[in-house]
Amino acid sequence: MSAAPIHVALVEDELPLREATMQMLSLDGAEVTGFADARAALDWLTADFPGVVVSDVRMPGIDGIAFFARLREIDPDLPVILTTGHGDVAMAVAAMKNGAADFLTKPYSSADLILAVRAAAERRALALENRRLREEAGRSAHSAIPGTSPAAQRLRSVIEGVARSEIDVVLTGPAGTGKSHAARAIHDLSPRRSRPFVTVDAGVLAHEDAELLLFGRDPGGPGGVGLSRTGLIERAQGGTLFLDEIEAASGVLTTRLLSLVEKRQVLPIGAAQPRRLNIRIIIAQLAGGAAEDARDPLWHRLGAVQIAFPALDERREDLPELFRRFVARHARELDMPAPTIGASQWRHVQTHKWPGNLHELSGYARAFVLGLADLDTLPAAPGSSELSLQQIVADFERTVLEDALRRCRGDIAALQAQLQTPRKTLYDKLAKYDLKPAHYR
Repeated sequence: MSAAPIHVALVEDELPLREATMQMLSLDGAEVTGFADARAALDWLTADFPGVVVSDVRMPGIDGIAFFARLREIDPDLPVILTTGHGDVAMAVAAMKNGAADFLTKPYSSADLILAVRAAAERRALALENRRLREEAGRSAHSAIPGTSPAAQRLRSVIEGVARSEIDVVLTGPAGTGKSHAARAIHDLSPRRSRPFVTVDAGVLAHEDAELLLFGRDPGGPGGVGLSRTGLIERAQGGTLFLDEIEAASGVLTTRLLSLVEKRQVLPIGAAQPRRLNIRIIIAQLAGGAAEDARDPLWHRLGAVQIAFPALDERREDLPELFRRFVARHARELDMPAPTIGASQWRHVQTHKWPGNLHELSGYARAFVLGLADLDTLPAAPGSSELSLQQIVADFERTVLEDALRRCRGDIAALQAQLQTPRKTLYDKLAKYDLKPAHYR
């Protein structure tokens, strides 16, 4: 498979030199677009241009140095090679100190230009790949922890940070707050993403054969020669082991798991020697329950990063986005059209306390898609009276703004016309709820 061609934007006001340079680069396999001046190039270039810019310094209108400064505003990672006369060398050196990829003094050889373009193109490809990976990381973290509340933003930031390290992680919080989704995101964003992700949940930890399921059995062990079984722990070799609802483990099993975490060794039933493991361990436990018993401090002495997940009631700003996501997901799964979310549904979403957190919200969204969420028969929201009228109105106003931003795709003029609101008032309300139109474009 041949390598992708190098893209070059060539800015040179002298027509004969521009045509000769374009021909020379094309013969080397590059795809070259020529421009007679910097203004035309600026109208054409974008932040996702995959190649290299080669520009003369001495040009009418916008000179090469001013052109370079404008390109830095478009994308500071865009490589720019400046071609200069002898009198412009000091100027070009200064530009290199500010980030220019290279400069060549005229007359330069074809070989020198080709080498400079190839080197700059390699750096550009690497920069774009790193950018793509960062964007994927952001999307993955946002998928695991949706929302714009400070709590959601903090969780995403911590998840993205710890994912790149090899340190173990302890996730704590009420049931249904997204710990299992976060564990998967940490793995997917880590250097181990291509290796196994093995989940051990309460069903395994509380099983009567939990040790066999987890640690496996050596062929020579109890149960007969030749009857071997690879445990779930060993199946995570090279990847990530996620111990969900760790409080479900018995005291004896907890002791063995602690040894596993500390020593990174597994001893299958009947084996004579332990086996070394290369795994990352993520532990999830309930806050305020068994996680607070006498065993809990042991997990916190293992050098792991601890991430606390708040109840859904503590990040109420995220309820509209979460509910929309659940409605869309269940509509896809059920192969049904997503119904329009009305004022009564929003009122329930915004006033209910959601003690079951994401599980309960998802269940309500599914019932809504199926047409089973008859709000006239719903019991009063537990503790709904604790929400002030001011908070209820603010939550509803934010939801209206978010829906309108989505319909207008972040276009302020269209938003103003749709909501029939003065522009300054609109900007004030967007700032109040930290809603950025650019996020909806």
